[in-house]
Amino acid sequence: MLSRTTFFVKERIGFVKITDAYDIFDPETQQQIGVAKEEPAAWAKYLRLIIDKRLLPTTVNVYENGNETPLFSIHRPTTFFRSKVRVTGPGAQSFGYFKSKLFSLGGGFHVFDSGDRQVAEVKGDWKGWNFKFVTNDGREVGSVTKKWAGIGKELFTSADNYMISLADAPGGNTAASTLLLAAGLAIDVVYKEKS
Repeated sequence: MLSRTTFFVKERIGFVKITDAYDIFDPETQQQIGVAKEEPAAWAKYLRLIIDKRLLPTTVNVYENGNETPLFSIHRPTTFFRSKVRVTGPGAQSFGYFKSKLFSLGGGFHVFDSGDRQVAEVKGDWKGWNFKFVTNDGREVGSVTKKWAGIGKELFTSADNYMISLADAPGGNTAASTLLLAAGLAIDVVYKEKS
């Protein structure tokens, strides 16, 4: 799954839901290739009924179809101002982390590898749901764009559909692919998801 350069992510709709789930598709074949499930600790899950979930810790596990072991996980601790979102693989292998910008008109965060080196930045625009992955030398290596789902769905649910595209294929670098896919999911978890 992580060798791909494009992913279509579709958030599952739910009238009343405490956690989120996202189906991940191959946009070329339109086949589902994975699922991302928000799986916070039980205490945090039920505390969401009275506290804004963006303030509580959460974990999003990403599974390949037919696999019960996560390919990678996204962990966001309790936060008030700046989020630091860790990305880990099986056996707590660190792929890196994202650190949200303190002041940003369109949202975004800095991307760090497992050695604490900043390797990219996710930049958002002020209009809404367009984000670019940009390396330290200014090269655009990917993007996240929202796909409009229709007026009824947009007005009455908080479910989002978006395309994650890697413009510059990481060349077999699983850690880079994982970080970019995780960044796309983190945009929704950190910035866009309402309680």
